[in-house]
Amino acid sequence: MRKLLANRNARLYMAGQILSTFGDSALWLALGIWIKMLTGSASAAGLSFFMLALGTLAGPAGGLLADRMRCRPLLIATNLATAALVLLLLLVQDRGQVWLIYVVMFGYGLSASVLGPAQAGMLQTMVPEELLGDANSVMQTAQWGLRLITPLLGAGLLTAFGATPVIIGDVATFLIAVATLLALRIRDESPTPSEQHWLAEAAAGARHIRDTPALRQLTMTGALIMIVFGLSETAAFAVVSQGLHRPDAFLGVLISAQGVGAIAAGVTAAPLMRRLNEGLLVALGQASATVGFLLLTASSTPTVLVGTALIGSSLPWITVGIMTLFQRRTPPELMGRTDAALNVALSIPQTIAIATGAALIAVIDYRILLLVIASLAALSSAYLLTRPEQRRGVDIEPARATADSTP
Repeated sequence: MRKLLANRNARLYMAGQILSTFGDSALWLALGIWIKMLTGSASAAGLSFFMLALGTLAGPAGGLLADRMRCRPLLIATNLATAALVLLLLLVQDRGQVWLIYVVMFGYGLSASVLGPAQAGMLQTMVPEELLGDANSVMQTAQWGLRLITPLLGAGLLTAFGATPVIIGDVATFLIAVATLLALRIRDESPTPSEQHWLAEAAAGARHIRDTPALRQLTMTGALIMIVFGLSETAAFAVVSQGLHRPDAFLGVLISAQGVGAIAAGVTAAPLMRRLNEGLLVALGQASATVGFLLLTASSTPTVLVGTALIGSSLPWITVGIMTLFQRRTPPELMGRTDAALNVALSIPQTIAIATGAALIAVIDYRILLLVIASLAALSSAYLLTRPEQRRGVDIEPARATADSTP
């Protein structure tokens, strides 16, 4: 960890991305609560997350851009464009303009389709391979540490002063991220042009995942766990209002409890990964999510808070394990497209699950939905634990594929 923090570029880059996440997490929760306040509908609030996930389906195009353009200028331009998009939310005045919130959330998803692959590629080239796990762990821990206060801050500002302070704050974090990118001392070389058709180039990341058993398995189980979290998006509103009989803003308290669990898991992610391996760390996270979702069926606030913390602890373990193995097993010139292919593989089931959850919560008891969610999380963990590539740590030599290899 000390070696990682001694790297000036890594410090600046991670600080900028963490602060950007600070604004994002405050805004996304506030927008869901804002829609609920404007419309009175939990389903309408849940659809804001659906629009965000829908935008991320542009991942293959974003991954191709990340691999075929210099990362720093691409990140700067995308951050500035997203900041301008968020400012459109200042035009929303009543429920008749909720559609504009959906448009912004969709645009946020498009932005993430570019930012995610470009950030993954930049981190991979900036940080030595042996420190990738530490870098991912630091970012997850810091991001969730900030989320301890951002949900309460976002919900509190929205309730007391309206959405304007939250919107302006998020725009400011995008500008800070741009400033840190400009301050980096790196040589950002232009990628070598490819002679392949752009469709073949865009599909190279998916082929790499298909041809690498350990990555393919993590992608499959990751898709299943994304269904879990997608179904739970709208269920969280029902847990607060129907299970705990609390006001909508109490969702911010649950998200903060989730942050507590995530910080604890984030601190332990890198040491656990060195003792186990990436796949077993992901399986541990999925098992933690299983128990957490089961506890959400209770009507007791302390029990629900414990369950939420366990769900929070699952996120860094799952994310750090998947991200680190993908970074270790993917050539730099293919990282953007592989990251994008992974995100699409996760986003499609998540998008469908969010829409399905928003529909199901209106017709079935939320506790039944949570039991289904917990069962899927358990299945996801069991799948990884039965894969020899994950249990024994085989198939871990660096990948030899290149960005321009043919299928």
